[in-house]
Amino acid sequence: MRLKNIHMSKIIYPGTFDPITKGHIDLVERALHLFDEVVVAVATNVKKDSSLNLEQRFELAKQVLQKYQRVRVEKFSGLLIDFARQQNIFVVLRGLRAVSDFEYEFQLANTNRALDHRLETVFFTPAEQYAYISSSMVREIASLGGDVAGFVPPEVSNFLHRI
Repeated sequence: MRLKNIHMSKIIYPGTFDPITKGHIDLVERALHLFDEVVVAVATNVKKDSSLNLEQRFELAKQVLQKYQRVRVEKFSGLLIDFARQQNIFVVLRGLRAVSDFEYEFQLANTNRALDHRLETVFFTPAEQYAYISSSMVREIASLGGDVAGFVPPEVSNFLHRI
């Protein structure tokens, strides 16, 4: 089936970004090579225990990504397909760090497409130096007083050490 009238120059990059990492930023930068605009959608997730609240995660993402003119940071809750419809964007960016990510992301992409046939998912793998970085690992290291500067931008590292 050929999709018609879908504006492919914009992509949504949804996630909890708890916190945003250098791996997330790597994917945003690479998406900017292919799309005119990247909408980073900071999500509430009732299934995850976030260490940072939605507002903190949103503000950190905005600070870190403000230097990119074609990146917009938004907050959302609920179904991604509803947010995509509101934004009139039907391409979703998801990152795959390891094979273990694939099954969940494959299910998610197919479920979203079943809910709205217009929604397509694009998978990026991170650069090698970021393939092992996860927000949960960063949170654990920071909670134990470790240095996370190699994994996150300075704004995030400074924030995590203050809390």
